[in-house]
Amino acid sequence: MPSRPRECSIANALAVVGERWSMLAMREILLGVRRFDQIARNTGASRDILAVRLRKLVDVGLLEREQYEEHPPRYEYVLTEAGQALHAVLLTLMAWGDRYVTEGDPPTVWEHECGEVLRPITVCAHCHEPVRPEGMSVLRIDQPRP
Repeated sequence: MPSRPRECSIANALAVVGERWSMLAMREILLGVRRFDQIARNTGASRDILAVRLRKLVDVGLLEREQYEEHPPRYEYVLTEAGQALHAVLLTLMAWGDRYVTEGDPPTVWEHECGEVLRPITVCAHCHEPVRPEGMSVLRIDQPRP
């Protein structure tokens, strides 16, 4: 009897942004790069692949296209609330890459408004303590349906 994969929010999120060019396009837009040509140049994505990825990010509500020139019509990409919420995910992924993948100094360093180098951590919204695997337990997990 074939079983279906477990339903989970990680899989659902990856279906939307779990592709290299999508995440790199989001990185650029979060960095303030909003125009197609600049996004293509900074990501290295081919124009046709990038166009498809940006269209999907618009369709799923992470980005909106805003016209900035009428003749000829030209558009730039701006973050929606959902797109802005990916900022923490990208910072955390960057920190992981800095520590476990990138050799040498990190290629991008952020400064926090307090004046220190930003080192993102995940904290509990209730107690504000850092989240660690040993400090968590599953309350509910849906089982795959046959």
